[in-house]
Amino acid sequence: MSSKKYTKSKLASFKKSIEAKLNNVANELDDIKDNLDANTRGTASLSQDAVYSVHMADAGTDSFEREKGFHFMNRETDYHKLLIKALERIKDGTFGICKICKELIVEERMLEVPNATKCVKCKEGEKLNL
Repeated sequence: MSSKKYTKSKLASFKKSIEAKLNNVANELDDIKDNLDANTRGTASLSQDAVYSVHMADAGTDSFEREKGFHFMNRETDYHKLLIKALERIKDGTFGICKICKELIVEERMLEVPNATKCVKCKEGEKLNL
């Protein structure tokens, strides 16, 4: 078991990077919500009385686009939650430490995937054992 941890200055830079990612995710969520609102307003396919006045293919396309928007919103919301958990790990001192082998996760991985909780070796081993 390793007792290595990132320095306070490294943790501060990780925190700054995560906060920037959170800001980007919040902007993406706003854009997705705006698109969903724009796509559902005034669409005849949503009106119960006008179901047959719209071509079935158009109604299907509208439905697919709404579903796709909700999928993107769920994905971004999940990523937002994972980034919040990463900030919590910075506070409690477990950020960047592999949950399995307790070794320090390489800095490059933590910069690219700040919500990572396992080093590459343990993550690959986990996938092989499925």
